[in-house]
Amino acid sequence: MNRLTKYMLKQQLIMMVFVTLGLLSVIWLSQSLRFVEMIVNRGLSIGIFLNLTSLLLPSFLTIILPIALFFVLVFSYNKLIQDRELIVMRSAGLSQWALVKPAIILAGITMAAGYFLTLYYLPYSYQKFKELQFSIRNDYSSVLLQEGSFTDIDGLTIYVREVGQDNELLGIMVNDGRNPAQQVTMMAKNGALLRTDEGPRIVLQDGNRQEVNVADGTMSILYFDRYAVDIDQSIEDPALRYQEARERSVFDLFTGQPPDIYESDITAFRVEGHDRLISPLYAMSFASIALAVLVSGSFSRRGQTGRLLFAVALMIISQSLGISFKNLASKNIYFVLMMYLNVTLPIVIGLYWTMRAPKINMPALIGKLPGKTA
Repeated sequence: MNRLTKYMLKQQLIMMVFVTLGLLSVIWLSQSLRFVEMIVNRGLSIGIFLNLTSLLLPSFLTIILPIALFFVLVFSYNKLIQDRELIVMRSAGLSQWALVKPAIILAGITMAAGYFLTLYYLPYSYQKFKELQFSIRNDYSSVLLQEGSFTDIDGLTIYVREVGQDNELLGIMVNDGRNPAQQVTMMAKNGALLRTDEGPRIVLQDGNRQEVNVADGTMSILYFDRYAVDIDQSIEDPALRYQEARERSVFDLFTGQPPDIYESDITAFRVEGHDRLISPLYAMSFASIALAVLVSGSFSRRGQTGRLLFAVALMIISQSLGISFKNLASKNIYFVLMMYLNVTLPIVIGLYWTMRAPKINMPALIGKLPGKTA
């Protein structure tokens, strides 16, 4: 690797890092707003919030990396053209391959990072995200039961005045409306929420149980020192939870069969497996589009605006077609072939077009020189 290649690769790599971080920050901020409610209303800690949202970043990176690479290459090569540096390089005898070599290397690095994400880290991080999300949703004592608010859990309306030390509940009121024919209200000075083999239950201490007879409207009161209220909510075992497509490995997506995978999900899971193999290739595909449009042409004093817009349009079309073909393949598996063609054709055509040296019309160029006539 010569000095020029190292210099261009270094500059493009630095820009790639900053552009990726910028896009990732914007997307992370927009997506994390969905979980702000857990902090404001349910007492979720900042640490858990950051851990929860950070586990979603790999799924964003698989989309961001090829797009960031495209804009980095468009910006860097457009700057080389505008500053006449590309003309100087060609005048020095550099071939088309020497000019695009840094971009191809960076695209290869980006593609390798994409395969690391899609084949390994994406299913791992998303599985951890679902497990953490499951844990948060079922941690009633720290998330659902909040001070000074009414919480409805499958027909049980629970009010807690204060949450003391060690998750002790103070000033509890529970209205059990699960049986319309038997409305029961319980109040207690204190209590706690416990997990048992039969499921979660609220243990009330030093309180009373009020029940209204629907037939005659009379009310009976029972005073108790200790009373347990079962929460009839089916909580699935995390180990037995049905895993989504993004939680599974590529091998599992291609080989999984019922009952491990629902019969109705087999096609969608197979398409997800193909998409895992295809997504990193968009780095090379978008890089080929950028190089074919910018590097293959000769210098124009009118500027590169038209070429830039054309390159962006091609990238958007390719990305849109990829999404459309994936959705169609979920219904008809034969559209998977279109997914592969959509990513491979720009690579083949783009690299072929890039390696063609731009044609220079020497007679026309000489005719434009001072003192020369055509």
